[in-house]
Amino acid sequence: MNTIVPLISSGTTGPLGVLHLPRLWLKASLEACGKLAAGYPGAGKGYDQMVIDGLGLNRDAVLSFIKTTKPTYPQFEAWVKANGTKVDKASIESLNAAIKGYNHDDGTRKGILSANGLADDAAACKDAVNLNNLDDWKEFHDAVLK
Repeated sequence: MNTIVPLISSGTTGPLGVLHLPRLWLKASLEACGKLAAGYPGAGKGYDQMVIDGLGLNRDAVLSFIKTTKPTYPQFEAWVKANGTKVDKASIESLNAAIKGYNHDDGTRKGILSANGLADDAAACKDAVNLNNLDDWKEFHDAVLK
């Protein structure tokens, strides 16, 4: 069975306007089907947990819903709105600001840039969203295009 590198960026929102939520849905959905590429958690402790906590959701309930229901993205968002305790505009804006403002540690940044042949200089991206994009694109290239 082929596995899939999740290429939805953490910088992507759905209609609810929550950064990373579409990526969380994709990764958890792929894991539930046994199709998530190696090295990717269905729901990790970084942005995934930040979104779960930021929306006032229960981690086990999120993963169970995705595994048992296999929802489309709009169905997942409807479930999030019905089950989250922090889905108001102010909570979402605060969560999105935290996601945009998060930077990886120096070692992670250097590793991702180096793997992509990029210098860790003043012009290099520092934020985790763009570094994660670079990491995903590299993984996809190595797994599918190389």
